[in-house]
Formats: sequence, structure tokens, C-alpha cells
Amino acid sequence: MNPRLTAAIAIGAGLLAVVAGTVLGLAPAFLEAVVHPPAIVRAALIGGSVAIGVVLLTRSLAAMSAGETDIRRLIRGVRLAFLAIAAFAAAAGWAAGSPLPLLVALVIAGIDVVETSFMLLVVGGPPADPRA
Repeated sequence: MNPRLTAAIAIGAGLLAVVAGTVLGLAPAFLEAVVHPPAIVRAALIGGSVAIGVVLLTRSLAAMSAGETDIRRLIRGVRLAFLAIAAFAAAAGWAAGSPLPLLVALVIAGIDVVETSFMLLVVGGPPADPRA
């Protein structure tokens, strides 16, 4: 797939997440249903968010440690770190029964994807030759 098209799709998805967070914050009835699902669903959402956060954080650390010579890989590692933070924030929102961390998670994820996609567009091109 074309890297510029992929970046454009990621930017659109990030902007959509920020807009969705804003709109959902203005709809208290819907927000209440999302924040307070049945107990078993809530437990699954918390556990799933934490598991996703751990996987993203592990991949982030691997990408950042291997990204010494490839700036694009380093940027992707930073993206994964912020997505892990967003997953942990979502888990905290469901655990506390508060909508604020869920909205913060959407905003963190959306802005991070937009920001890192722009960075990847700027540093696009073939990776640098480490022998040069």
C-alpha cells in the first residue's frame, strides 16, 4: 500500500477519534451506557484494555530500542507508547466508572495518530544507509 495513502487514512482516523470524543462528551445518555455496562462486560473491557496496553507498550519498547538508525521505526515506537497510554486510560475510566478517562483516551489516541502520521510523512523515503 502507498505510504502516503496509509498516512492519510491514519490522519483521518485520528481526527475522527478526536471528533468522536468531543461528540460523545456532549451526549450524556450514550456516555452513561458506555461507562457503566453490565459488570461482566465492564470487567472484560478493563482486562482487554490492560492487555492491549501491555502488548502495545512491549512492542513500543522493542521498536524504540531497534530504532537507533531508522527514524521511522522510532516514530512508530513512540506512537505505540502513546496508544498504550490511551488503552490504560480507557481501563482506568471503566474501573473508576468515570467518562473523563475514556474521553481522554480517545483524544490521546486521536492526536497521537495524527501527529505521528504527519511525522512519518515528513521523514518519508527510503531508510538511511548506516554505512554512509
